[in-house]
Amino acid sequence: MHIPVLELIILLFLGTFAVLYYVKKGDSLYKFVINGATVVYDKYAPFSYKTVREKVKELGQNYTAKDYGVQVALFGGGAFLVSYLYFYNIFISIIYVSAAIAIIPYLQYLRCKRLYSEFIFEQVQVYTTNTIMEFQTTQSFVKALEGVYASGVLQDPVLSDLKIMIDMSYQNGTIDDSLAYMNERYDFYMTKNMHQLFLQITKEGSRDTNDVLENMLQDIDTLVEGVYRDRMDRKNFHRQFIQYGLMLYLLIMLIQYLIQVDTYRQLLKEPIILVALHTIVLLNSYFLVNGEKYYNENVGAE
Repeated sequence: MHIPVLELIILLFLGTFAVLYYVKKGDSLYKFVINGATVVYDKYAPFSYKTVREKVKELGQNYTAKDYGVQVALFGGGAFLVSYLYFYNIFISIIYVSAAIAIIPYLQYLRCKRLYSEFIFEQVQVYTTNTIMEFQTTQSFVKALEGVYASGVLQDPVLSDLKIMIDMSYQNGTIDDSLAYMNERYDFYMTKNMHQLFLQITKEGSRDTNDVLENMLQDIDTLVEGVYRDRMDRKNFHRQFIQYGLMLYLLIMLIQYLIQVDTYRQLLKEPIILVALHTIVLLNSYFLVNGEKYYNENVGAE
């Protein structure tokens, strides 16, 4: 069987270009996300997806039936267009359309995890900031916790955990166990630092803590500013990543322009060409899905 060497080289070049693009161009995105962000998903493993989904719904950020319908239309239509341009085969296109639609629940799962992690970080920031300000007034850590609990600024699950902290402090007569409980639940730099400071104040005493507390408030503000700046940067990288990934799918149009559509359709009869094309589509899809995974699981909390 005659193998069209020139056309095969062009297709291999296309596949190599796709891989090198993600290794080189995407590497900066992955390194930025991985090195500059914390894997919050692992921190909140005790929370079930049902809990996460319900909280996202409570926040009013869940997808409606209309949103899902739009996604089905976009994913299905895009998959059909791309697969048909590659293979000119309705049956193959149906398979790719089905696979594209099937991935939508997984992407929604990742999105819910990200929204929940961002919500938790914001709640922890509110908890630490308000506890410090309450302590400046009451000069008592437990009274400060009670003030924050009664203020209505927190929501579950942080609100419920705060109540557990208060109860543990009264039951044990110390704040050690309650601080350890909260540190385990919310493993953030700002919570551990604040708890360590209050532990020292409680055990060693201090005549004037205002300066230390003010410095800690400034540190928290700086951290939060950095987190939100990181989120904006990641969104820009994410948008560019998706745009270039979609453009790589459409490079097949350039191939067909160079060798003519009729010639290209004749090449589809060669098994090795079909394998190469499927490999290109699957590789690009794999990198796109992994890009979504990194973007949604690494939210840059600290």
